[in-house]
Amino acid sequence: MWFRVSLLSLSCLAVISQSQAQDQASLRRSNDPTGRCQYTFSVASPEESSCPGSGAKPEIDGVLSRVTLLEALVSRMIAGEDGGIGSGVGDKGQEGLQEAYSQVTGEKNQLQQDKERLNKQVQDLQRRLEELSQEAESLRQQPCQQTHTSGGAQHGNRPANDPGYDFGNGAYQEMKAEVTEVPASHLLPVRNHNFTGCGELLSVADPVMHRKADGITGKYGVWLQDPEPQGPEYTNKTVMRIDAVGKDVRQLFVYEDMDQFAKGFPMKVLVLPEPVESTGATLYQGSFYYQLRRSRTLIRYDLASESVASRIDLPNAGFHGQHPYSWGGYTDIDLAVDEQGLWAIYSTTKAKGAIVISQLDLKSLEVRKSWETNIRKNTVANAFMLCGRLYTVASYTAPNTTINYVFDTATGVGQAVSVPFKNKYRYNSMVDYNHGQRKLYAWDNYHMVTYDVRLGRASS
Repeated sequence: MWFRVSLLSLSCLAVISQSQAQDQASLRRSNDPTGRCQYTFSVASPEESSCPGSGAKPEIDGVLSRVTLLEALVSRMIAGEDGGIGSGVGDKGQEGLQEAYSQVTGEKNQLQQDKERLNKQVQDLQRRLEELSQEAESLRQQPCQQTHTSGGAQHGNRPANDPGYDFGNGAYQEMKAEVTEVPASHLLPVRNHNFTGCGELLSVADPVMHRKADGITGKYGVWLQDPEPQGPEYTNKTVMRIDAVGKDVRQLFVYEDMDQFAKGFPMKVLVLPEPVESTGATLYQGSFYYQLRRSRTLIRYDLASESVASRIDLPNAGFHGQHPYSWGGYTDIDLAVDEQGLWAIYSTTKAKGAIVISQLDLKSLEVRKSWETNIRKNTVANAFMLCGRLYTVASYTAPNTTINYVFDTATGVGQAVSVPFKNKYRYNSMVDYNHGQRKLYAWDNYHMVTYDVRLGRASS
């Protein structure tokens, strides 16, 4: 608009400035390209027949047309006539927002479905866990089923990754405990349950745990106290222990008392001159008695001098897996002590695997007298001597088993009994009687435990 006004003013000025040179002026009125009425003054030049550069008129007309169009557009915008353009942009924006909203909503719905599916899986797993827990508890409460076999020793398999496994000998045995039926009638009669002298075994209390071994070498071993110590360095409070897992077992750990033993603080470690075989060692009157590895040789190690005092081969005794207990472990020769002295529990080829009991000389280890029983050694889990009687344990894994057989060396008669016995940790590899403490000492799956026992008078 202002451009046209300016143009009109210029035209008027031109007319006024040249009015004297003109004979005549004309006014022209016509519509512009937009349809608006436009007035144009024309004055002829008295001197020039034609205007120089008149070729620029079309360009000027084009510029004027574009300026006019722009003015019209600005006018519509000012008047609010651009609603269509704005609405077009708004529609596109709304379409984009709607599409994004739809996508987010879909993802939300998918996540909700995933959450519901995962919650269902968690509920299924929790229900399955409860079922497994109930099944495990039910199995714990059921004693292991025992079967009866006939014939010789049975050979089991031991995991190859157990350090106690001898890779050079495939005869290593670890078998389930089984009991050969023996004609038996009743429990031994008891006259006085408060009897405190030497007598028949009436009951065994629940195990009391004193220490748990730290590493795999402590899965099974021997731990004991001397029932008749010779002092002064070693007393009836001194505890000794050997971890029996390994191929070269020589370390004898010595503890001042039970408290230091429980804490794991030995006062010394004795290195035996020759390696120990399995868990059949024992301690009596200042000497440590054990079987030499891979042999039927028995050794008496004097604790005071820390040297071998005597050694001897146990005649015809099976060794290194020929006649072990049912749990295996090369437990062919089991040494034991009680009120009557030192004993060897083993078997021979002549006895065909049945348990043989020999009483040994404390100094020379020579056999004084032997008894052959009618119970096979590989069908019981362990055995111990008490008041001149052999007692056998039925199972080394069943949590609730029994002491199932007794053989009296005074009468030469054996019979079945049923004294409850607990393997709390389900792998009992050593059971020995200590008549000084009147307790059974046992090594049950890394755990070193004791059992109080109750005795009664022998039957007449």
